[in-house]
Amino acid sequence: MNAEVLRYAAFTEDGRGGNPAGVVLKAGVLTDAQMLAIAQAIGYSETAFYMPADPQSAESELRFFSPVAEVAFCGHATIATAVALADRNGPARLRFVTRAGPISVSTGLEDGHLVATLTSPPTTTRPLDERVLDEVLATLGWARDHLDPRYPVHVAYAGNEHLMLGVRARDTLAGLAYDYPALQELMAHEGWTTTHLFWSENATSFHARNPFPPGGVVEDPATGASAAAFGGYLRDLGLVPVPARVTIHQGHDMGSPSQLLVDVLPGTASVQVSGGATRLALSPYDEMDLR
Repeated sequence: MNAEVLRYAAFTEDGRGGNPAGVVLKAGVLTDAQMLAIAQAIGYSETAFYMPADPQSAESELRFFSPVAEVAFCGHATIATAVALADRNGPARLRFVTRAGPISVSTGLEDGHLVATLTSPPTTTRPLDERVLDEVLATLGWARDHLDPRYPVHVAYAGNEHLMLGVRARDTLAGLAYDYPALQELMAHEGWTTTHLFWSENATSFHARNPFPPGGVVEDPATGASAAAFGGYLRDLGLVPVPARVTIHQGHDMGSPSQLLVDVLPGTASVQVSGGATRLALSPYDEMDLR
């Protein structure tokens, strides 16, 4: 049995950079072990597995695997899957069942390019314990005076939990060099998916970096799930006017520039995250023999 594996970079900036994801569009016949094996072979932070809806259901299932384990929700792989489906079937409104709950996604053309917008699960945010903050700073090699006091340190949720940690200076982000084993152990203990480190250029424009040890990679160049969680964090703490469109620039410090557009809307606990996706060149894994 062969599995066709597509490769897309999501949240590209002017067609460049972005975060690569594997996409398998006919995954209903695959076992969990086979999906994990594909994700490991691809080696990206996430691979999405799409199970089309049966005739009695309007919802298709979407699952996500890192090279290490299954993940409840992944924003950039959702965007990649939606654009892959639009490439084949045309723009549409989609509804996916994920381990984090139902996710709606719409695709459409903007300036001749396909763009996808996902609506996140309801977001929440809570303060981080001061003791845990000290542990985090130790793994990053930072001190408390590196932190931006305008942005309280919180753990925010939008399908997964993400640490929100703002810094005063752009140079602090650019010089990131963290203790991978120590942060990996701490994140596993706390149940965080990524650590969203950010600097505020202004009230609605941010630069971010996202260490991702739980996925087996040092850093994610574009993280849709944490962008959604960040939008909820900004809204819930009154740190951004609502409605607002927030722009997150990510991946620049690792040579993969990415742009994520986050719409924070009134009257809802969800957040919308938009971005484009570009089909990548073929790889040896585009037809994987799973025998």
